[in-house]
Order: sequence, then structure tokens, then C-alpha cells
Amino acid sequence: MLAEYTLPFNENDISYFFPLYIRTVGTLGFFPMHLTADAAFDAWYVYEVMAHRQGMAAIPLNTHGHPESHRAADGVPLCEKGWRMHPTFQFSHTYGYRTQRFRCPLLFPEVSGQTCGHAQFAKGKGCVKDLNWELGGQMRVTLDRDGPLYHAVYDQRTSTERINSQSKELGIKRPKVRTIDSIRNLNTLIYTVINTKALMRIRSINCSLIANIVRGSSLVA
Repeated sequence: MLAEYTLPFNENDISYFFPLYIRTVGTLGFFPMHLTADAAFDAWYVYEVMAHRQGMAAIPLNTHGHPESHRAADGVPLCEKGWRMHPTFQFSHTYGYRTQRFRCPLLFPEVSGQTCGHAQFAKGKGCVKDLNWELGGQMRVTLDRDGPLYHAVYDQRTSTERINSQSKELGIKRPKVRTIDSIRNLNTLIYTVINTKALMRIRSINCSLIANIVRGSSLVA
């Protein structure tokens, strides 16, 4: 355990990200190249901190019931007919990210003379898509989640599940204290116990390895 941040149960998982990330960087003394998390952390700004360091946020895509646009490999959206849409202008979205507007390729940048059976085309304006154009927003939808690097990073989440299991055994799920400060202190104690046990196992393994090396050297001599 490198960092902890305790909030009440009614807080969303995503609200933990930045406080935990800042604490983790402070403990490590450097910015990690990659991170992994479950689908609750599928937000563009989580990917953003990794994208600016050429790293990866290995997180499952969570569309929240709103399927993403079909995209080309470079992130440019495709219309329902499968044509690359044309970028027109950028603007600041009310949610705080840079947005790129794409328009119908048959109408922009110039009218091509071709026709389309889509209802929006009949209205004279064609399809319009406003997409998150930040690096994190692009990584979120273009990430190769079947690739070896993604799986190499994401598979390390098993360590989180093991820690969760140990925490539950130590009573983290139903704390028998009342105030938030008491719960935070209890959580700190639980994580300290988990780290202490992990260090004891590491030292035991190291001692066994050293003993085997020494024994092997004696036999060779």
C-alpha cells in the first residue's frame, strides 16, 4: 500500500482518484508511467495524466449506456455510412475539456454533390459530432484493450483484489468506530498491518534465496 484516502461510502469511486494519485506520487518520489483501475475510474482526466507521459491508463471502457462513436485508428469519427467526418472548429466544453466538432464529409469543407439517406442530411446540415479532443479523451476511446501492453498492466490489478480481501478480513468493511477520523485511523492501522506482513514475507523469501545460494556455493567448492 503506497497511499490511502478515506471518504464516506456515499462518495463515488472516481472522487478518490486525484487525492490518491497525488499521495502515491509523493510516496514514490516520481510519476508512474502506467496505472490500472476498474471501470469506475473510466474518465478522460484519469487517462490524461498518463497520456502526457506517454504512458497508459489500463481501464475497461464504461460507456454508461451511451455507445461511443465509431472511429478511425487516429480517433477521427466515422459517420453511420462509414465515412470519415470533417473537423471544423474547437471549443471549450462546459465539462472542462477541449472539444472538436466534426461535420458531414459530403457537406464540409465543401458540398460534394453526393447524397445520403440520413435524416440529418435531408435537413441540410448532415451529421454533427462533438468529441473530447484532449489527449486523455483520445486515449480513452482509441486504446487497444486487446493488446499485450494493456493486459500486462491491467492484470496487475489482482494485487488490489488481494489487498481488498485482506482488508475485509481485518474489518475494514464494517468498522466498529463512529467518527470519520476514527475510521481513517483504523484504516491506516489496517494498511500498516498489511504492509508489515508483506515485508515479513519478502524478507523470508530473500533469506531463503540467500541460503540456497550459499548452500549451492558450498557444494561447488
